[in-house]
Amino acid sequence: MTAPIETTGSQAEAAPEAVLEGVKSKEIEGRSLGQIAWTRFKRDKLAVTGGVIVVLLILTALLSRPLQSLLGLDPNAFQQDLVDPNTSLPKGGFGGMSWDHPLGVDPKFGRDILARILEGSWVSLVVAFGATILSNVIGVVLGLIAGYYGGRVDTVVSRLMDTFLAFPLLLFAIAISATLQGGAFGLEGLPLHIGVLIFVIGFFNWPYMARIVRGQTLALREREFIDASRGMGARGPYILFRELLPNLVGPITVYATLLIPTNIIFEASLSFLGVGIQPPQASWGGMLREAVNFFQVDPQFMLVPGLAIFITVLAFNLLGDGLRDALDPRSR
Repeated sequence: MTAPIETTGSQAEAAPEAVLEGVKSKEIEGRSLGQIAWTRFKRDKLAVTGGVIVVLLILTALLSRPLQSLLGLDPNAFQQDLVDPNTSLPKGGFGGMSWDHPLGVDPKFGRDILARILEGSWVSLVVAFGATILSNVIGVVLGLIAGYYGGRVDTVVSRLMDTFLAFPLLLFAIAISATLQGGAFGLEGLPLHIGVLIFVIGFFNWPYMARIVRGQTLALREREFIDASRGMGARGPYILFRELLPNLVGPITVYATLLIPTNIIFEASLSFLGVGIQPPQASWGGMLREAVNFFQVDPQFMLVPGLAIFITVLAFNLLGDGLRDALDPRSR
């Protein structure tokens, strides 16, 4: 027989748990998944910078009209005295930059570029956010249904996704936008143009979100908490929107953040081609279209809207990458 092992008083007091230094002076609190994700996000300086720029852009878009009134700017005011009648170019250097017009004026009409950038910001963001919301709603609903029910339902939805992905989206968008320019559905002018762009961009982009949600749903539908819901008598709609959907908020948020800059570029492309936002309403893509004829002699006119699009898209992409890393560390 082996002799019993003797323990000292200090060892007996410490066993079986380790003594944590400072546990009495400061409580140890658990952190939620949101707090953990926020901590990871704050460590990513580029993502934080992108988030700050995005917030500033959204505030600028929301306050564009008050800012114009405060600064005494009018995006559609012609100022022929600021344009050389012989060359149609702004007077002075750097596109007519001055204290009254810090970003210069456009050729031929003398309209303030800063005012038109502010006016175009809310147009781009309204179209981008509206199209993103539309495509996400359709994609999330169909992706959940296809992934959860499977079988014939999954086959039908998957073939529908393949059909939409086969459409030449840009050509289709040009055709629809050009057809509805005059008036439709009781709308005309700017509300019609914005509505058409939101519908065209959002309605044909939903398969990308649907594929992501379908794949995540296929992985989640066999988990224990779904089996428990079924065992308690929960029906399909309850499981889809009360059990599965909350667990997909992270991927949906990340993809939506990355889809917004894509939609901004799409709207600018359609406006650049002349089938998006129509003049005299200012838009970043429309300003680039007007600058094509003057970029060799007045590069300032093309540089400003180009930088506006570049900074906006870059900021949203940085924010989306940071959210992806914060919500899913395994993606690093």
